Amino acid sequence: MTRFFPYFKKSQQPKRFLDAQWRHLAFANYEVRPEVLLPYLPAGTELDLWNGKCYLSLVAFLFLETQVFGVKIPGHVNFEEVNIRFYVKRFDGTNWKRGVVFVKEIVPRTAIAFIANTFYKEKYERLPMTHRFLESDAAMNYSFGWKKGGKWNTFSVDTKKTATPILEGSETEFITEHYFGYSRQNADTTFEYEVTHPRWQQFEVTDYAIDVDFESVYGTAFAFLKNLEPVSVFLADGSPITVQNKIRITA
Repeated sequence: MTRFFPYFKKSQQPKRFLDAQWRHLAFANYEVRPEVLLPYLPAGTELDLWNGKCYLSLVAFLFLETQVFGVKIPGHVNFEEVNIRFYVKRFDGTNWKRGVVFVKEIVPRTAIAFIANTFYKEKYERLPMTHRFLESDAAMNYSFGWKKGGKWNTFSVDTKKTATPILEGSETEFITEHYFGYSRQNADTTFEYEVTHPRWQQFEVTDYAIDVDFESVYGTAFAFLKNLEPVSVFLADGSPITVQNKIRITA
């Protein structure tokens, strides 16, 4: 597998693991019982609530201009991703860091899944994926699909064409303004990595459709999402991003 990425001695490793653009991020946000997420909570973190509510998000978007350790991997530069994630915080002794934990991330590219699973202990799965964007005079349609067990799962949104700022103190700000990732290595150890990007804008969603076999894709613990309506759906415009190299924390 070493053909997929360059070799660096420890002292030569770049500070950044990933450079890319995240674009057209469709979010469907569900209010869930905290006990559903506790088995997935990395050591040293706690659930981050918004107005006392515990959120889980289905997110679909495009990775563009992707570089791993500064190198574009042929065939792995532009692709789709779909994930479900929830929101946590960690006190580092001085400040609270607000981040996300991914239950599963789906991509159509083998090397991306291999590298993320191997070096970041993430939960990537490679599946066939597709996306389609349609534009009219007044609206946009963004549609993402991924195939599991012979069935295509889909998430699509219709939006207005004009972006608006994300308001301070809003639910949308809470969802988008988490700048750390946490992955569970074992019961006592967690990987932490920082994600950097400018503040995003949003597009108002006028309609959406979610046809996902949550049990097949994400496991029996998330089968209930099939019959649960999201409390909100929006599309973020996205931006260039970086993912910094991980650090190990021990509870």
